[in-house]
Amino acid sequence: MELFTGFFLFFLFVSLGLELWLGARQIIRVGAHRAAVPKDFRASIPLRDHQKAADYTIAKTRLNLLALPYETVLLLAWTLGGGIDLLDGLWRVSGTFGLFQGTGVLLCLLVATAVLRLPFALYGTFVLEERFGFNRTTAAIFLADYVKSLLLLLVIGTPLVWVTLWLMETSGSAWWVYVWGVWTCFLFLKLWLYPRLIAPLFNKFTLLKDETLKARIGRLAEKCGFVLKEIFVMDGSRRSSHGNAYFTGFGRSKRIVFFDTLLTSLGAGEIEAVLAHELGHFRRRHVPKLFAASAILALAGLMALGWLADTRWFYSGLGVSQPSMHMALALFMLVAPVFVTFIRPLASLLSRRFEYEADRYAAANSDAGMLVQALVKLYQDNASTLTPDHLYSAFYHSHPPPALRLARLKELATG
Repeated sequence: MELFTGFFLFFLFVSLGLELWLGARQIIRVGAHRAAVPKDFRASIPLRDHQKAADYTIAKTRLNLLALPYETVLLLAWTLGGGIDLLDGLWRVSGTFGLFQGTGVLLCLLVATAVLRLPFALYGTFVLEERFGFNRTTAAIFLADYVKSLLLLLVIGTPLVWVTLWLMETSGSAWWVYVWGVWTCFLFLKLWLYPRLIAPLFNKFTLLKDETLKARIGRLAEKCGFVLKEIFVMDGSRRSSHGNAYFTGFGRSKRIVFFDTLLTSLGAGEIEAVLAHELGHFRRRHVPKLFAASAILALAGLMALGWLADTRWFYSGLGVSQPSMHMALALFMLVAPVFVTFIRPLASLLSRRFEYEADRYAAANSDAGMLVQALVKLYQDNASTLTPDHLYSAFYHSHPPPALRLARLKELATG
């Protein structure tokens, strides 16, 4: 066994063991607190809903635990099992070379990976979500979404992969700097395109029609210095009964979107408080900050790839017989998530910090008590567990645990 092979396997199985252990902790913790609603929520959440949330959380975690070994086997099959090497050889035998071969290999890898993950997506939607009463997706909608996702992958991925490989082949040893520049521009373009072109492919967005609510929201936006020309409602109920709201885009393409399911479950004051939270993300410049963090991480990854691409042991240690730039990129795409596992708590910590900042902004510009009520309703409607394991939450949850978040908001409401 080559040294790098052993290095890769060590981190792969440590990562797998860590994620399995965290999942087991989550199941044990949630199950142990299933019998009683936490003290701070007893006046607002019935025991039956708390138990549903516990059962839903445990079921989702178990599904994730099943997916982890499956993903590990797929990764080993692609790398040490020779899958990616075989795919490269098939394109070579077909008489396709250069950028055409490299682009074909990478796109086939991306599409094949999406197809191989389909069973878990089907089970999650039509079995797990259905069991707990959340699924409203029909087979036709699921198929349409899946086909559109694959087509988007090809339409957007083909030119991006082509340009990336061309730069890797022609830009000398500093190719990773140029690729980083292209990827950064692409991320900017994606932020601009998503609300305008991509999201409408999957959901219908309509303008908010409630004039009283619009006036209330308009006053809040004006108070916060936010130019809010349009308020959009998304037909989330067409696929799921889960409710949410989000802020997306930048510049003239920025928008705040409410799920229609959220509007039906919250009162006007609660909706205003949720909007104030989303405006907090804007005023505290969380989207640009997350963009900058992603860009820095991408630069570090490309710098590492720039070094690895020039070493033979990187290829041979991962089951590749013919070194090339496209195979270096393919291998990096496959194995990078193994190492990213260990920095997940940092990403979660940053995201939670932003959530707390947005909460403080909401408390300063609206009613913190209303935001507390809105969050409790969302936890209840979405069957979010009130008692997550703290380590599991630190790795996987972008939002603070419910008890901690509401405690801080209550302090702001009375402070």
